[in-house]
Amino acid sequence: MWINFFKLRLFCCLLAVLMVVVLVINVTQVEYLDHETASATFIDSGGQFVSSQVIRISRNPYCGYERQILSSRERLEEDSLLAALQWQEPDVGPVPFLKSTDPSSSYFVILNSAAFFRVGSQLEVLVHVQDFQRKPKKYGGDYLQARIHSPKLQAGAVGRVVDYQNGFYKVFFTLLWPGQVKVSISLVHPSEGIRVLQYLQEKKPDRVYFKSLFRSGRISETTECNVCLPGSLPLCNFTDLYTGEPWFCFKPKKLPCSSRINHFKGGYLKGLLTATENAFFQSGVNIKMPINSSGPDWVTVIPRNIKDLVEFNLGSPKNVGPFLAVDQKHNILLKYRCHGPPIRFTTVFSSDLRYVANELNGIVGGKNTVVAIAVWSHFSTFPLEVYIRRLRNIRRAVVQLLDRSPKTVVVIRTANVQELGPEISLFNSDWYNFQLDTILRKMFSGVGVYLVDAWEMTLAHYLPHKLHPDEVIVKNQVDMFLSFVCPLET
Repeated sequence: MWINFFKLRLFCCLLAVLMVVVLVINVTQVEYLDHETASATFIDSGGQFVSSQVIRISRNPYCGYERQILSSRERLEEDSLLAALQWQEPDVGPVPFLKSTDPSSSYFVILNSAAFFRVGSQLEVLVHVQDFQRKPKKYGGDYLQARIHSPKLQAGAVGRVVDYQNGFYKVFFTLLWPGQVKVSISLVHPSEGIRVLQYLQEKKPDRVYFKSLFRSGRISETTECNVCLPGSLPLCNFTDLYTGEPWFCFKPKKLPCSSRINHFKGGYLKGLLTATENAFFQSGVNIKMPINSSGPDWVTVIPRNIKDLVEFNLGSPKNVGPFLAVDQKHNILLKYRCHGPPIRFTTVFSSDLRYVANELNGIVGGKNTVVAIAVWSHFSTFPLEVYIRRLRNIRRAVVQLLDRSPKTVVVIRTANVQELGPEISLFNSDWYNFQLDTILRKMFSGVGVYLVDAWEMTLAHYLPHKLHPDEVIVKNQVDMFLSFVCPLET
């Protein structure tokens, strides 16, 4: 009997040791992540928890946007969005700088010129681009921006550009106000520069890098973070459990992943271009340069403060928030916070990193609730699939909000144009933001939200382009926002 009892105790001890070993192995796998597969737990649109195994693909095996689980409808939508943004890239080999588009040699002419136009009529402009040898170009693919404006009236509108892929472009404007209206055409990037930007978008999504500080007691470590992290080093997985939005940091050598305390922008990669490629990104030469008219560049067309709002100082960092303001007279409460990573602010506490979709899910909604969303600029360095994924999660949350509270007003601010130089073009070019803006408009079409068209307001305005527009432009945007919140009939 004593022998049997001893055998039983020995068996129990061995079983306990085995369970501890298995537990340690599992914890280690969770901490370091498995580098062949990644598991994700999220909640579907019906509110059900779903757990899935996602097999990574070999083309870029560390990118979260490439291992998404998409329904057939979502895949069809994504393919459609990407197809709509396929830039008409010319079928030519490497082009020397002298044969690239020269804005100073190019010109435009007003086609349907007349003594005067009436408000509402259409103006057509033909643009002909030439190279630095003053020879006509035989292919298209340049990124042009076009506007009409009347500085004295502080009025402007954008034109629709059609690329005929032979060096000619036609621009269509609708004349919306009376007076003298001036036409302005600009070359943002030559087609040769667009090819470089496409390469960076697809192959260098980490050209803006981020970091996080990990701390426990007196020990602290800083590691790099991003949607994508190359190599085989151990990672910390900070993928959002609800939305599935991926975010990773290299694991600290001495600290656990749970010791992360903040997120901040690390910097911008340098030396991205060769000397030949740099020639296509020169300030004062071929970045946002005006194209002159070969004749008249104007036509004659015949015949709007929220003062009681008080901000509460919460001691929040600039840009990051959260911020809070109250207008007691009109019973208005205003809240603001920044969206989740990637976010290029200097430092954000981990506890303040909130995804828009999660915030929307916490809103009850109703006729006295207005939600304003602006998400685009911090995604300009990533492949388009990253932005599509973020908007898909936000759109799902918006649809659910409007489902439970149909009278909620949701307003989305679009992207806007900005000043560009040789370096900033590689990270925040208008060409990148034009793609993001197009995706945003298409994905929220028919959802029941309002758009503040910041792209048109900044492109059409006579003031210089800025990432953060001047006050008069911001006022226009606020006025449009308020027109949705308080329509005339109410």
